[in-house]
Amino acid sequence: MAKVPRAGRVKTRLAKGIGSVGAVRFYRNALAATVRRLVHPRRWHTTLFVAPDVALPSDFYFASSTAVKLKPQGQGDLGARLQHVFRTAEPGPVVVIGSDIPAITPSLIADAFARLEGHDAVFGPSHDGGFWLIGLRAGVSRRGLFHGVRWSTSHALQDTCQAIRPASVAHIQALDDVDDLPSFQRLHEKSARIILPLI
Repeated sequence: MAKVPRAGRVKTRLAKGIGSVGAVRFYRNALAATVRRLVHPRRWHTTLFVAPDVALPSDFYFASSTAVKLKPQGQGDLGARLQHVFRTAEPGPVVVIGSDIPAITPSLIADAFARLEGHDAVFGPSHDGGFWLIGLRAGVSRRGLFHGVRWSTSHALQDTCQAIRPASVAHIQALDDVDDLPSFQRLHEKSARIILPLI
């Protein structure tokens, strides 16, 4: 899931610390690096679900040379948009991630798909109580999955696990996104400079 990399639409909290130009540049670079890193036509199909729905392919020019499809996220809160993604994704097991987690690797995505061979759902937790990845096995009911989830709180993962019961759930490695200046600085400290903007 990705947003058009434009000022005021992405990384507004990060922009307060590094400015809107730097925040947009970071997001664009991080998103492009994630797409390049995770496209794996022989193992899975990659679709970029974008917001707003009227986004143009030129907004995601970096995906044009890859095997990536573009589709709209749909309307509503995060739960409604996730529901739309699962409903309109290709048949089979589906794994959905955010686009601003620089530590994502193909091996983590492969691990998530592997966990779905023995579980109904898989989550990649984040340390703030949310999740950076959610996956569902083929055949699992995808209706009403996110009813009552308190998004953008420390309860998001717990609420989502509760909402999908009695499905069996697995977890993979916890990762964090880059939403504000402290998380941006922590990323610098880990020397992940390959996707960082020069600001």
